[in-house]
Amino acid sequence: MKVNIEKSWNEVIKQEFEKEYFVKLINFVKQEYSSQTIYPPGKEKFSAFDLCPFSDVKVVILGQDPYHGSGQAHGLCFSVKEGVKTPPSLKNIYKELKSDIGLEIPDSGNLNHWAKQGILLINATLTVRASKAGSHQKKGWEEFTNAVIEVISSQKQNIVFLLWGAYAQKKGQIIDRKKHFVLESAHPSPFSAHRGFLGNKHFSKTNDYLKSIGKKTIKW
Repeated sequence: MKVNIEKSWNEVIKQEFEKEYFVKLINFVKQEYSSQTIYPPGKEKFSAFDLCPFSDVKVVILGQDPYHGSGQAHGLCFSVKEGVKTPPSLKNIYKELKSDIGLEIPDSGNLNHWAKQGILLINATLTVRASKAGSHQKKGWEEFTNAVIEVISSQKQNIVFLLWGAYAQKKGQIIDRKKHFVLESAHPSPFSAHRGFLGNKHFSKTNDYLKSIGKKTIKW
């Protein structure tokens, strides 16, 4: 099956596209786009991959579901389109960035500039129905994104994985921790950020690690 995804990713995960679960998933997603309002827009569902080719990946941040409000989701976890109000979890990410490395809180919630520096901002589920959180869970996306994590874990080394919250930590169990640098904390959502996300210093720790292995640090 031909999938419109960035070339270097196509090379390393094309075997997934022939599997029965993926064919069923794509048929389901096509049907949903034709009959419902689905986020992100169809052309943007693989944006995380398009903006961060496999060869460039240095950091992986795992989210769960795309935002399900109008005009928010654009294919990168935690990120929103230009001009859209910054969601609560991202507000807490910005708060931690300010206390950790002194970064002034940006007006924009668009994280494209992170992706372009080698941060794969990937949700476990890549599509969702408008106003229906979790509506595309257990349709095959999780299996696909597990394959993505597995290929990064097995074919690369010294990748920083930021696992925020129990869901991401469970999904991250397939990472080879002998080869990679894994940081875990509570989720940045308002319900849990005070339980260990705020104060985790993941942004400075990421850059300290990248510097220690001779890689370019991230301009958060």
